Amino acid sequence: MKTSNALLLILVLLYINASTEWPTHTVCKEDNLEIYYKSCDPQQDFAFSIDRCSDITTHTFNIRAAAVLRHSIKELYFKLNMIINGKTVLTYSETLCGPGHSKLIFCGKKKGEHLYYEGPVTLGIKEIPQGDYTLSAKLTNQDHVTVACADITVKNYLDY
Repeated sequence: MKTSNALLLILVLLYINASTEWPTHTVCKEDNLEIYYKSCDPQQDFAFSIDRCSDITTHTFNIRAAAVLRHSIKELYFKLNMIINGKTVLTYSETLCGPGHSKLIFCGKKKGEHLYYEGPVTLGIKEIPQGDYTLSAKLTNQDHVTVACADITVKNYLDY
């Protein structure tokens, strides 16, 4: 019995390691707005959700995000690219953690700790651009190592 359990565990671990992509997760899907994401880090997936799709078009909305840190965060940098038809049309970057820039409650967290955030987020935009496009988001730390990354698909047919 112990041999079969060990064999089963080895097969599960081999299957997980052979997997090259994480699944696509649905953030929200409402009448005219759909948002999906897929982790682009081959080593780690993460959880992300919002209360309602329609909340995104307001100034502030609530999110939940969770992951286990594979790397410590002394400094944290965020980069976002908006991609339409395979071309980057917009790039945004910001320092989230660092000397004089501790904007987030998880700044200073260490490798192996759980990262969990539940609360309000303000995007600083008045509306989500219409159409189908991809957002490529990446968080890197002080060692230029990826802490988390995602490719986000947005399908917005809202008429503002």
